[in-house]
Amino acid sequence: MIFLRSTPMRLTPESLRRLCDKHAAIDTIDPTATQAHQKLPSSLELVRFEVGKKIMATGTVPSSMTGVTRSLVLAKSVDFTRIGFAPEQQRMKTRRRIVSVIKNSSKSGSDIVELEPASEGSPLLVPRRKYCESIHKTVRRKTRTVMVGNVALGSEHPIRVQTMTTSDTKDVDKTVEEVMRIADRGADLVRITVQGRKESDSCFEIKNKLVQNNYNIPLVADIHFAPAIAMRVAECFDKIRVNPGNFADRRAQFEQLEYTDDEYQKELEHIEKVFTPLVEKCKQYGRAIRIGTNHGSLSDRIMSYYGDSPRGMVESAFEFARICRKLDFHNFVFSMKASNPVIMVQAYRLLVAEMYAQGWDYPLHLGVTEAGEGEDGRMKSAIGIGTLLQDGLGDTIRVSLTEPPEKEIDPCKRLANLGMQASNLQKGTAPFEEKHRRYFDFQRRTGQLPVQIEGEEVDYRGVLHRDGSVLMPVSLDLLKTPELLYKSLAAKLVVGMPFKDLATVDSILLRELPPLDDAEARLALKRLIDISMGVIVPLSEQLEKPLPNAIVLVNLDELSTGAHKLLPRDTRLAVTIRGDEPYEELDIIKNVDNITMLLHDVPLSEEKLSRVHAARRLFEYLEESSLNFPVIHHIQFPKGIHGDDLVITAGSNAGSLLVDGLGDGILLEAPEQEFEFLRNTSFNLLQGCRMRNTKTEYVSCPSCGRTLFDLQDISAEIRTKTSHLPGVSIAIMGCIVNGPGEMADADFGYVGGAPGKIDLYVGKTVLKRGIAMEGATDALIQLIKDHGRWVDPPTEE
Repeated sequence: MIFLRSTPMRLTPESLRRLCDKHAAIDTIDPTATQAHQKLPSSLELVRFEVGKKIMATGTVPSSMTGVTRSLVLAKSVDFTRIGFAPEQQRMKTRRRIVSVIKNSSKSGSDIVELEPASEGSPLLVPRRKYCESIHKTVRRKTRTVMVGNVALGSEHPIRVQTMTTSDTKDVDKTVEEVMRIADRGADLVRITVQGRKESDSCFEIKNKLVQNNYNIPLVADIHFAPAIAMRVAECFDKIRVNPGNFADRRAQFEQLEYTDDEYQKELEHIEKVFTPLVEKCKQYGRAIRIGTNHGSLSDRIMSYYGDSPRGMVESAFEFARICRKLDFHNFVFSMKASNPVIMVQAYRLLVAEMYAQGWDYPLHLGVTEAGEGEDGRMKSAIGIGTLLQDGLGDTIRVSLTEPPEKEIDPCKRLANLGMQASNLQKGTAPFEEKHRRYFDFQRRTGQLPVQIEGEEVDYRGVLHRDGSVLMPVSLDLLKTPELLYKSLAAKLVVGMPFKDLATVDSILLRELPPLDDAEARLALKRLIDISMGVIVPLSEQLEKPLPNAIVLVNLDELSTGAHKLLPRDTRLAVTIRGDEPYEELDIIKNVDNITMLLHDVPLSEEKLSRVHAARRLFEYLEESSLNFPVIHHIQFPKGIHGDDLVITAGSNAGSLLVDGLGDGILLEAPEQEFEFLRNTSFNLLQGCRMRNTKTEYVSCPSCGRTLFDLQDISAEIRTKTSHLPGVSIAIMGCIVNGPGEMADADFGYVGGAPGKIDLYVGKTVLKRGIAMEGATDALIQLIKDHGRWVDPPTEE
């Protein structure tokens, strides 16, 4: 990264070229959206930084730079003026490197922006970019208002909820009935797929019948590959969703393409020619547009230049947004959907960071696409959508489930309420400086796993798992039936003795120890400790009824008073911490031996304290203090909490940290909830955050009017037969619109190719076409076997 300051020194174009080749930076400047070219001083100092060091090279940039790049452009951000060298109209895939230059444009403060490595260990330094209003509390991002029919989207309005019909759009009566059912459940918007001329004709009838039945809910047309259809349906629907990956570009063939500057510019001109008539028509009729990028359907052109990445998703959307702005059309929103919550979060953050840099204020539609069904789908959506809502991002949301559309409304409302509550209260923690969290790429902070200490009687190395740990609360009642306890913990039983398996709970929390004379319960605990399962007990219980080799739970007060010193010197400790304590109180953990883990626990009853922001503050403290204790996210739910609220709260609060690589496991306590439900929710959370994979992963679309088979029934059939394959990912797609691309995340694909016919994929490659649906599931299983990924289901002892 190169920075500008005044200087008397000279640097020749040749030496600058060599410097750029060696230390090129990632350019994020869009020449076509910046100010007119401005005249620069005749000489500017170049300063190259390593982390914390002003070294490498200094010199002067001549105002004339022939041979390096074609033009010099400026872009204003909130705090900095960014100067970038780029081709005249668009950055090309060439051998030339691009130089980004940053200078503080404010009259006060440092001349040089704070830097960070582009990724862990990278010599490349990039500026820390703003992606939300505040890093220490939830403040809703300010946006303009976009009108969709009679519904207003934006930061001055409630977070809107929406879903999509699954009926055949040509079946007018069935679609109208479905829309009314959805509206009655409280949706603000309804999307309907419109893939052809017959469907667009039906849209007029659908709209008229809804009006006749006194339903005025705004309707959104879902468009892929069909600009002419979008033009027609804009005459009756309130909003048009266009997919930048296939609206004007051909269907992706996943080919690596090379473009000259002129060829790339012609592609952009083609997009403008195709998209402009729709924009003008939407202006004429007062319609809205959603520029909805999908990770699975990026064009070959975008993927060839940016890769299959969040950066490519953002640039794909920006190409269309620039056309809207050029035509003075601003009634549009963005979305950046992916089936992988981690990719989805990164893409939205990058999008917002770019909008901040450009000074744009368009609303966001949030969603995790192809999330699946049941708890899996709700958890993935809670992780992705909830993470962004905690940062004040999002103005309308959809929870995509492989279920009837009206069932999406309830979890959608729960998420919207969570987001509105957090922003209305501006939940957060005391301001702190954040230096280490990775906003735009996943870099996991891995705590130091327990190591065996000489002289210890038991093996503690298994009390936490390297890919993410699951801890569970256990009651005295469960201890009364040891074999049931072992099964509940998902341990394998051999002649009644427990052994750890792939998805066995790693450690347990026992709030109350059994009496000293309860030999059976204490034997059950000993057997768990013998298989390297941690048994965590409160300090008071351990002092009163000691359990050999238990891990003792203490708080900061108990550490500060020295109460823990009443224990044997080599006792392992788990320390519960809120994260909002004064740093001098936290400092005590620096001087305590045998800390095995920290439990981050903020009561949900805290009205204005955000556990997400408190945890971020805690992780900053740990990094600054060079403390690598594992951190477990501990959430204690009140009695009577609804199962969906538990899933959504866990996904939004713990998931939002895990997708940033912050945390080493999860502990959920919920009185009156089934033990198995809590255990499955915990493992689902880790898998949804792309940490610990303990079961088959499914990428399953929610169905729509394009779907070529009964998606819900087929999905259930495939899951029943293949759910025992951890490490295997299967895509179940109703049609080809997002099929091959979305299967970038999947090993095998089951995709509707024609009515009653299924195509089977391995990765993005179709291997078998036109299989009769009756035998398609068995053919999928055979394909998995042919590629050596099948194992037979486990048998019960």
